[in-house]
Amino acid sequence: MKPMYIMAMASLLYLPAKAQTFMTRNGKVNFYSKTSLEDIKAENRQVVAAIDLGKKTVALTLLQKNFLFEKQLMQDHYNENYVESDKFPKAQFTGTITGNVGTTPGTYKVQITGNLTLHGVTKPVSAPAELEVADGKVTGKADFKVKPSDFDIKIPSLVKDKIASEITVQVLAACTALSK
Repeated sequence: MKPMYIMAMASLLYLPAKAQTFMTRNGKVNFYSKTSLEDIKAENRQVVAAIDLGKKTVALTLLQKNFLFEKQLMQDHYNENYVESDKFPKAQFTGTITGNVGTTPGTYKVQITGNLTLHGVTKPVSAPAELEVADGKVTGKADFKVKPSDFDIKIPSLVKDKIASEITVQVLAACTALSK
């Protein structure tokens, strides 16, 4: 991972190092588009994520080019024609956690609400999530839907029937405690 990328994430988060702050550089984001003509799946396993249980905040950032597709042509089209990853290299989310959550081991059902920036457009997103606290780690899981049109992602009419109007996004981040 590039040092500049790590520094950008640190400045985005500005989370003080303490036992209630957890982070990973290996979070996972999947997305899935299902239509009667074609299914499109992609996975990014280089997601930087941070969860601060004390402040009840969460942040994620990823590079668009790190999404891997089943077919190279899909990956090329995604980066060049849809998200324009040379122009808009990152997607980011910053938000807050609503609901009871603590450092005591257990699974906590919460709501995550914040802003998703994708393709240079920022929109509010809210989704149910699960935070599991165990063995000095916090694992966050969330599923939500995104409409490409909400983020000014243009789908050519030639392929519009092959791409769902709503894309299912899954996030999984197993974060470890930051030390002082």
